Amino acid sequence: MAKWGQGDPRWIVEEREDGTNVNNWHWTERDATSWSKGKLRELLVGITVENEAGHCEVSELKQVEGEASCSSRKGKLIFFYEWNIKLGWKGTLKESGVKHKGLIEIPNLSEENEVDDTEVNVSKKKGDGDILKDLMKTAGTAKVREALGDYLKALKTEFTTGMILPTKALSTQELTVKRKPSENTLQAHASSPVALGVRIPTVALHMTELFDTTVEQLYGIFTVKDLVQKFSKAPAVLEAEKGGKFQMFDGNITGEYIELLKNSKIIMKWRCRNWPEEHYATVALNFVPTLGQTELQLDCKGVPVCKEENMKFCWQKQHFEEIKGLLQLPTLNG
Repeated sequence: MAKWGQGDPRWIVEEREDGTNVNNWHWTERDATSWSKGKLRELLVGITVENEAGHCEVSELKQVEGEASCSSRKGKLIFFYEWNIKLGWKGTLKESGVKHKGLIEIPNLSEENEVDDTEVNVSKKKGDGDILKDLMKTAGTAKVREALGDYLKALKTEFTTGMILPTKALSTQELTVKRKPSENTLQAHASSPVALGVRIPTVALHMTELFDTTVEQLYGIFTVKDLVQKFSKAPAVLEAEKGGKFQMFDGNITGEYIELLKNSKIIMKWRCRNWPEEHYATVALNFVPTLGQTELQLDCKGVPVCKEENMKFCWQKQHFEEIKGLLQLPTLNG
């Protein structure tokens, strides 16, 4: 296994602990399907249009079938999306108060067509009220296409946060990104050259691993400085108590202990150096004794979506496998 400071300089091991794609060289791909379904619902449902004859509203997302993804290679982002969308709409005639319902169908929203050329079909249940259907066909269709355009903008900005990392050539430049702050917005320190105000999509991870050791010994490997330095093969600083700080992998991983139940559980605020500034995940380690072994249960919340695979790599390769190697050493307790 390659170590920091060794190997092909395009790899993260040159300067990062978690497999990050230095200089954006390697092919990475992120599934945007689940995120897209939520974003399309958010942007499409609730669209309203009105004229002197009546009022119409997109009332529900009846169907959204398809997929979306974003890939990165050599600093370039490549988007794939293909959706078949069906919306329900309802309208009311102002003069009579009679209500009508109908459908909006978008059979092929994909990267093959511009949004303005995307097919949008409007239909209405039988009966009068064609004037409402005409309203949805004109003003309603225009607003639907506008919302689809907003989805694509969000896919290419909000969803891809962090996929293209600063290269070494750009790392010394000072960048300022001005965004309107909100309650859910991550704010960077004023002293930082990069003023972050981007809402960060996150995911939760769950991993389990069996170790041929006791809960006492495995717990100690995560809380005793000497043992941490042995499995990480790097300097570490640990204050293994509630509120205590820690630094591992020569400062590439930092955080704070939130809770420690001896030989049972560790809960930490945890971050990688290359994460957005001041963003922490919550990592919980549960030590479960089994017959002759210990099961380690890892639950992690708040991992930036763009770092999900790197996080899995970090724990599987640089924690679990290295700890198993350490446990095989006869001088472990020496």
